[in-house]
Formats: sequence, C-alpha cells, structure tokens
Amino acid sequence: MRKSLYTMQKKPRRVVVKVGRGAPRLDPIKTPKIVTVDAATECHTTPDDVARRMVDYLGPVGDFMTLEPSAGTGQLVRALLASGHSPCELCAIERHTKLATSLYQIEGITGAGIVNSCFLDWAETYKGRASFPRIIMNPPFKKVKAHMSAAISLLNRGGHDRPAVLVALVPTTYHHEDTEHLEDLPEDTFATAKVRTKLIRIERE
Repeated sequence: MRKSLYTMQKKPRRVVVKVGRGAPRLDPIKTPKIVTVDAATECHTTPDDVARRMVDYLGPVGDFMTLEPSAGTGQLVRALLASGHSPCELCAIERHTKLATSLYQIEGITGAGIVNSCFLDWAETYKGRASFPRIIMNPPFKKVKAHMSAAISLLNRGGHDRPAVLVALVPTTYHHEDTEHLEDLPEDTFATAKVRTKLIRIERE
C-alpha cells in the first residue's frame, strides 16, 4: 500500500490576499407600499398614461373647482396636480377609509378637500347646493349609471365663460345622450376586471 495516499502533500500554509477597496455601497431597496382593499370597493386603478389624457380632455387649467367622485388610490388626483391644477380647487371623495387616508400622502395635496364618504350619499346631500365646472372620474363599473347620474347632476359651469366639462372612464356598454366618445381603451387596461372600457366627455353650457 502506498503511504503517500494517506499523507498531506507539502503546500504553502500562507496565501497572499490582495486587499481591495471594498465593494461599492448599494442603495437600499425601496419596496412599494401596498394598499389592500376589499374587492367590493371596485377600485380599478387608472393607468398613468390614461389619467394624463383624461386631464388633457378636461381642457386648459383655470380657476375651476374640480370634483373627483371616486378618488381610490389617487391616480386622477396626481394627474390633476401634475398638470398644474390647484389642490385648493379640488374635491376628492372616497368611501374606503384606508384609501381616503392615503390620499393625504400625495405630494402637493395640501389644501385639497378630501371627503371620506360614499359619493352617491354625498351627491344626494349636496344636490342643488354644490356644483362643479370640472368633473373627472373612474366610477365603479357595476354602479356606473348611478354614479354618472349623480355626477351629471352636479355639473354646472357656475358663472364661468367656458362650458362645464365631465370626463369619465366607463364600460363601453354605458350610453348617455349627451356623451362625446373620446377613445376606446385597450382590452387589457383592467385585466382583473375583464371589462371593455372607453373615455367619454360631457359638456354643459
């Protein structure tokens, strides 16, 4: 039997290690804040590009009181503020308490009127007492007719020279005699809802 098979070979006991400057410091990973809501809220988040176009369809920025009846995660609110609309002339309504509270975290939201309430109840309470020359909305799809009807009842130019304007994201099945069809949205705009949608506009003199 060969003894060499059971003995360590003569190897250096020291190894030269080059000292480096150290690995570059990595920025901490920022995880997005996840907001969970009950499915019954029908909170279908408006994509950024769609929200921007909806604000463009409202018309030029001015001293118009603007209503967002179903504020949700605040996508339309962000688009309004990014386009130069004043938060002091914005009324955002959201029935879900957690979502309504999160709206206060939007940059530049200070001064906006955020209301934690069901829009249908709120509109009934203030019908004839409040009006808005600008309304932008993505209403719950299942109750779209009720929400649209309530919003239209609050649409009024209120002394402005320009017509009052309402821009809405609705299912393609929704019809109203005064609507102007703006565009059909891609089928995958709301993948979880599986509802074909479109953008419409209503103007009131």
